[in-house]
Amino acid sequence: MLLMLTWAAGIVDAISYLGLGRVFTAMMTGNTVLLALAVSEGESMAVMRSGLALAGFSAGAAAGALIVMHSNERGEWPSAVTHALAFEGLLLGVFAVVWYSTRMARTTGLTNILIVLSGLAMGIQAAAVRHVRVPGVATTYITGTLTSLMADLVGWLRSMSASSSRATPADQGRHQPSPGVNWEERVGLLSAVFLVYGLGALVGGILLSRSSTLATLLPLVAVALVVVNGSVRYRHRPRP
Repeated sequence: MLLMLTWAAGIVDAISYLGLGRVFTAMMTGNTVLLALAVSEGESMAVMRSGLALAGFSAGAAAGALIVMHSNERGEWPSAVTHALAFEGLLLGVFAVVWYSTRMARTTGLTNILIVLSGLAMGIQAAAVRHVRVPGVATTYITGTLTSLMADLVGWLRSMSASSSRATPADQGRHQPSPGVNWEERVGLLSAVFLVYGLGALVGGILLSRSSTLATLLPLVAVALVVVNGSVRYRHRPRP
């Protein structure tokens, strides 16, 4: 499910950057740089776009945090996470409707609305995924994920080296990322997140260049599938 959300975020970033005026609405690291560059060059419209993306993402992250923290439920996938992602799906649905209903005559005001909508959606997703508590995984940016991937890859290689040299169990234990998680799983998941994000951006860019209706529908479908899967798979899990 995390990979589906990563896929959606990659597509949204491609759509926002290519279709909304060189702005990121999921990856706030890049968007902060774009904002700083726009300020240094005195480009007021670019400053407005990046500022709205930051504001929308921040508001979405706050809203998502309120949703997931409203419940004390714990576990692999708390129902509050599904509720937050359902709200994200609603925003992506509104985004898709506004996008296609205004594509022939889109004003600056409508573009700004689309930036805010997608920023809100991605902020909610970021807060929801954070509540799942998978170490090193963030679906809306890959800087931290790439750092965790490299660190875990080094740890995995050290663990393999320690095993081959017949290190003691205590020595090997120091190289484990967390109880119950092995290096292969960690490296595999983090690698997949990195690749899927890039693949989503690639697909989003290709679809947008061809004016395909799938460009804004794919993120919505991906999030909807996650919501349905989360609702069905974890609906019978007992609450504390």
